[in-house]
Formats: sequence, C-alpha cells, structure tokens
Amino acid sequence: MFNTDHLHPIIVHFPVALITVGFFVEVVSLFFKSEKCLSKTGFYLMVLGSLAAIAGWSSGHLFTEAPTQGEILNVYLKHKTGALVTMILIVAGTIFRIWLMIKKKEETGLKWIAFGFYLMSFIAVVFTGFMGGSMVYDFMMGQG
Repeated sequence: MFNTDHLHPIIVHFPVALITVGFFVEVVSLFFKSEKCLSKTGFYLMVLGSLAAIAGWSSGHLFTEAPTQGEILNVYLKHKTGALVTMILIVAGTIFRIWLMIKKKEETGLKWIAFGFYLMSFIAVVFTGFMGGSMVYDFMMGQG
C-alpha cells in the first residue's frame, strides 16, 4: 500500500534542483547576454521551481508529522520556516518576472529585482534543504 509519508521526501528534490539550476542558468545568462535562450530557460525553471516549491511545502505541511520536543524541534522549525520563505520568495519572484514580461520591461533595471528574488530563493532553498537533511541524517527522522 502507498504511504503518504513518502510524498514529501520524493517531492522536495524538485524545488531544490529546479531553483538551483535555474538560478545558475540566470547567472550564466549575465555573462552571455546575446544568448537569450539562457534567460528564457532560467525563467521556465523559475516557473517550474515555483510550482515545485508549492508542492514541496504542501506535502510537508499535509503529510509529515512534526516532532514535539527535543533538539530536532528547533531544526524542524527552521526547516518549516525556510520552506515557507522559499515558497513565498520564488512565487513572488516568478509573478514579478511575469509582470516584467507582460509590461515588456525585461531589459530595464527592474530585472535586477527579479534576479534578487531568484538569489534569495536559491539561498532559502539551500538552507531549507540543509535543515531537512539534518533532520533525516542527524536525527533519523522518517527512518522508522
């Protein structure tokens, strides 16, 4: 029988990968400005990363059991907060970038705001992943 406890560990790899790869594609696009496909790829990875972050946060919120005491509780709370921050940042950045596209302002200084959202999302997803990994490997959460 399928156990919903496994949904979160399966899903969370997607936002980590999509946001990380997308951010680095955006960084590379800064050096190769004539290659418009890089920035478009970064945008599509941002959109997919947003959807994956929503799925990852939702699966953690709905299908995982929170610890109630001990040192792991502090790590869990950091992980939970990091996940919410990651989701808010990447979704806000994606909405802002879509707005830039609609208003045809992608090549203005406003693009740096979108890049800033991507950077903060990348930092947040790395932190969140580290805290999740700490729960699994340092505290053996979900191992039994």
